[in-house]
Amino acid sequence: MNISKITSPHFDTAVTYARRIAGGKVLANKDRFFACQRFLDDLKRRDLDFRQDQFDFVIGLIEGTVHHVRGEDAKGRSLKGTPMYLTDWQKFICVNLFGFFRKGTDIRRFNEALIFLPRKQGKTSFSAALAEAKSILDRESGAVTYIVANSVKQTMESFGFLRDNVHVMQDDVKKLRVRDNNQEHSISIDFGDGTADIYAIANQEDKLDSLNCNCLILDELHSWKRAGAKKYTLMKNAMKAYRNKLLIGISTAGDIPNGFLANRIKTLQGVLNGTVKEKAYDSYFIFICKADQDTEGNIVNSKGEVAALNDPEVLQMCTPSIGTTVTLEELLDDADQAMSEPQLRTEFLNKTLNIFTNALTAYFEIEEFRASDQQYDWTLEQLAKLPILWYGGADLSKLHDLTAGALYGTYKDVDICITHAFFPRTAAVKKSDEDNIPLFGWEEDGWLTMSNTATVLPDDIVKWFIFMKQMGFKIKMVGFDKKFGREFFLKMKKTGFRIKDQPQLFYVKSEGFRRIEVKVKNKKFYYLHSDAFEYCVQNVRAIEKTDDMIQYEKVDGDGGVMRIDLFDAGVFSCCQMLDDMALGDIGAKWLNRGSE
Repeated sequence: MNISKITSPHFDTAVTYARRIAGGKVLANKDRFFACQRFLDDLKRRDLDFRQDQFDFVIGLIEGTVHHVRGEDAKGRSLKGTPMYLTDWQKFICVNLFGFFRKGTDIRRFNEALIFLPRKQGKTSFSAALAEAKSILDRESGAVTYIVANSVKQTMESFGFLRDNVHVMQDDVKKLRVRDNNQEHSISIDFGDGTADIYAIANQEDKLDSLNCNCLILDELHSWKRAGAKKYTLMKNAMKAYRNKLLIGISTAGDIPNGFLANRIKTLQGVLNGTVKEKAYDSYFIFICKADQDTEGNIVNSKGEVAALNDPEVLQMCTPSIGTTVTLEELLDDADQAMSEPQLRTEFLNKTLNIFTNALTAYFEIEEFRASDQQYDWTLEQLAKLPILWYGGADLSKLHDLTAGALYGTYKDVDICITHAFFPRTAAVKKSDEDNIPLFGWEEDGWLTMSNTATVLPDDIVKWFIFMKQMGFKIKMVGFDKKFGREFFLKMKKTGFRIKDQPQLFYVKSEGFRRIEVKVKNKKFYYLHSDAFEYCVQNVRAIEKTDDMIQYEKVDGDGGVMRIDLFDAGVFSCCQMLDDMALGDIGAKWLNRGSE
């Protein structure tokens, strides 16, 4: 790639920005460091072209015609009506999005982007201005842009910004039409040589199926459940008629750590650091600003040391507009309040440090489970050969819902929980969409079996226990409350398993719950990296009772029914093991003589 002919001052700004961060001269989080290094490396590639005309047009248009509609600068002076001058990180994004092209073509390299920022970084005005500039740039193709958010109120933030700005073009265009009523929020501009249409709509699936556009701005991605992947794909498909298309996801973090955005960020972080190498992500621009975390989810500084919420270094690392839209003093004040008042902590973590947390009602911190699980890497085949006594448990659905089986054992002071889910295929599509549960992903990963009957039959779970026994797992007994499935109870006994009636009483399950909790905190708990088990763990809500007892249930669902069945089956299994351990060395003698 020949960049010696590039004369744009905006290019110089982007390169200087990238070199300063990649060179460690500016405090920045790891993901931003990798993004800058990626840019510098891409400038050396020979399979891409790099040109300045389009990003010069975009930046020039924004800075020359767009003005602020509200707000104050860092010194308290009003910004209303003043030109919108882009910060270095905003120019860096523009240079990336509109500078790289596929070799020998006029097709831009990037057609997807994620801009993941803490609150109050100017993302709403920047994304709106970017949508306007791209629409005008691509007007000859009949540009259509949709700004999509969860509510009309949120989309109106962007639309109101654009509505206040486009009137300055009135003398330079053939026709300008603005519609802003209860039925439609749109801007249509006819330049004579092309048109640019911009619509602001709420995130309602019945409105998304008929979209046809070349640019999408998706706001508030943090609120999408895992099933949001379907919606995201639906929106991507709306741009297939165009080559120079662009889908931009722009968001802060939230309290759905197993949702669509949280999982996508894990993948995109892998793209930046080089662990994910699929060619498909070469067309994905990634700009992630968040506090760095260690494997246990703790916030860390630039040296990798655990840091407090009010560490100035951490706040600077994750805030690209510090000193412009927000000051360090303001951030420190917010941090001090979050440390003093627990009720403010989650919001501070989500919106200022930009990291995902569990919902306020969730009992467990999933990062603790992951940190423990990552210490071990036994496979099923290896576990089957180890001298471990296994104890089973099952949680059967009433009709066509999630059913779970589990095996629990301990080896060298490490508790191991193997879980498997079951679901009827005929109901899977509907339930996956309605309840935001990633059933097909679990099936693909081997954590779930789809039954071909209208409901999950007891035979399906019995066959799984038989399969595990044939693999070599020495299953001593299985616990199950026969009131919730006498047929399963009888079939297991008929097949030769020792099955124990285990009532689902909270004071009975409390001991197993506490055992798992203690093992997790001491990094002595392993669940074979199961995404399905993690999903259930994050949905557990627990209430402390007297005498250290605990009663747990599902968290309240938002847009779907939450599941804890795999975790529940694991607790049943753990209780069986604890009951048997109370009998002394009987279990060891039983293991030595083999399974029954």
